[in-house]
Amino acid sequence: MKDPFNDRLEQLSVGSLAILGVPFDEYSSFLRGCAAAPDLIVDAYHSASTNYFTELGYDLEDDPAICFMGDIPIETYFDIEKGIQSVLDRGARTLSLGGDHSIAYPILKAQAKRYKDLTILQLDAHGDLYENFEENPYSHASPFARIMEEGLAKRLIQVGNRTLSKHQREQAVRFGVEIIEMKDWERGQALQLSGPLYLSLDLDVLDPGFAPGLSHYEPGGMSPRDVISIIHQIDVPIIGADIVEYNPTRDINGMTAMIAARFLKEIVGKILS
Repeated sequence: MKDPFNDRLEQLSVGSLAILGVPFDEYSSFLRGCAAAPDLIVDAYHSASTNYFTELGYDLEDDPAICFMGDIPIETYFDIEKGIQSVLDRGARTLSLGGDHSIAYPILKAQAKRYKDLTILQLDAHGDLYENFEENPYSHASPFARIMEEGLAKRLIQVGNRTLSKHQREQAVRFGVEIIEMKDWERGQALQLSGPLYLSLDLDVLDPGFAPGLSHYEPGGMSPRDVISIIHQIDVPIIGADIVEYNPTRDINGMTAMIAARFLKEIVGKILS
């Protein structure tokens, strides 16, 4: 018997947008729990407390391009790459729900085979540029070091960072990372983006006062409105995205799940419109 992911894989076609779960948090450095996030974000997306319209007026309900795939079957870390590749091979795009941020590396390994000269827009409290965090080169604190050293992206733009160590600053210089730290970011600030664009949204870019369902509380972050405004200003083709680091074990009344679901809707609307 086939698993749900592979059953739904056959439904994809060129132009489809596959929303898929990546329930992996084995490389989290502090707390576990993010592996349980994908289903809860999807439940919040479908919550009867709201509707399927994006703020820009796009109606997502019953859109034939959207396919909820369920979870990628994962036995080992690089099964993530295989799952993403199987979707891309159908001519579809991916929007992945993590999981910790380590999933970005295998996802981008697959994306880079299809799309050349990628730009990554990373919204995050952290740089995730450590060479080998706690002796784990695949830690959720290291994916963008792997991505950049392998040349999987032409540009990496980080916005919202407020935890840069000396080592990460050195890594940023080494890889030519373009960083707008949170202390320097201004509401409404225009981002100079290029396509094709991959959006990697770590929910801890938010101030924990807005989003308690995070493993790493980093005060001084963005509001949900700030993040939505950044999504809305994207003016180049988005070829894929991820939303990561929601930890439901720390959430209150599903607040963070609802925020993640709103971000999901706005990103889906941007991709499809």
